[in-house]
Amino acid sequence: MADSNTADGAPDRTDPSTQDPPVDDPRPDGLHSAKSLLLVNTGNGKGKSSAAFGVMTRSVARGWKVAVLQFIKSGDWKVGEESVGRQLGVEWRALGHGFTWDSDNLDQDKALARESWAEARAVVESGTYDLVILDELTYLMNWDWIDAAEVVAVLRDRPTHVNVIVTGRDASQELIEVADTVTEMREIKHAYKAKIRAKRGIDY
Repeated sequence: MADSNTADGAPDRTDPSTQDPPVDDPRPDGLHSAKSLLLVNTGNGKGKSSAAFGVMTRSVARGWKVAVLQFIKSGDWKVGEESVGRQLGVEWRALGHGFTWDSDNLDQDKALARESWAEARAVVESGTYDLVILDELTYLMNWDWIDAAEVVAVLRDRPTHVNVIVTGRDASQELIEVADTVTEMREIKHAYKAKIRAKRGIDY
């Protein structure tokens, strides 16, 4: 195979195939422990909730108490992680009425969103759980169905041992600023664009 070089004959360092493995320790100096972390999984790509549920499994394996609260999906939308989570003792609550485009009454959905956030706030502030996953919460914030400033304040001022993961597209700058780790999932290609339906076992 031909070498990938620049015009002057030097190796092209932008080509991943020519990159050398790292030899310097990338970890910063002065590392310290935190009592808890706030993670945000956002972006238009797949994997935001899946990544959160991966942490859910890891946390249960460490003996943590975990709660998952879903703000869009209803109890009729059975994701595979819910079945596993319940078997592992995870507190799982599907608080939504389903996708907004299927709704017959958005005003009712807005009222439900406020009730759901009040329930989630109580879960976070109770300090009962070591990890609380607030799945699809960003949508309610962005639609002004709940008070986004209140959400940010509750997450910022949560009990010191309570870890939280928030998922959903278009995380606000205010939420990003109070988070410890923010990951953006970027869509490069999606089966939906080829008119392929969501696949059981892969998508849910």
